[in-house]
Amino acid sequence: MDLKGILAISGHTGLFKMISQAKNGIIVESLIDKKRMPAYTTSKISSLEDIAIFTMEEDVPLLKVLQKVFTHLDGKEALSHKSSSDELKKFFLAVLPDYDQDRVYVSDIKKVVQWYNLLLAEGLIDLEEAKEEEGEEGNDETPEANTEETTQPDEKDSETKMETPDAKEEEGPKE
Repeated sequence: MDLKGILAISGHTGLFKMISQAKNGIIVESLIDKKRMPAYTTSKISSLEDIAIFTMEEDVPLLKVLQKVFTHLDGKEALSHKSSSDELKKFFLAVLPDYDQDRVYVSDIKKVVQWYNLLLAEGLIDLEEAKEEEGEEGNDETPEANTEETTQPDEKDSETKMETPDAKEEEGPKE
């Protein structure tokens, strides 16, 4: 599942796909009716990949929440975003049990459910991808190896930079 280029625009229903850039904004296409329109820089535009849900421990990216909804429902459509507040809270509690109930409002849950159903209808959520990404989360060995490789050259660079000023100080001022 790739949320790059999928946008939510304040004041407009549904989700939009970024098509191209314009002089003073971007051109977007609605995922609901496929109509194109300009979205200006004055509009509040949020990329779905930048959105996260508050939990008691840390913020969970929207992508992971959507994957959890997908696996919880076995790839089926979720309840309507127009359901009662109690139903929506129970559903979200089943999907993400540690979400922060004080900071995540019913309106936020409605958006997540509506967006999930829209992305599912468009075929942008795939079970195989959700399973693959969950499998990658369990593998912690690869990121650590990459971290070590990137830190070693930085340490060498900082050591040589530190030696150079010391060497000049030891020589003393030249007259």
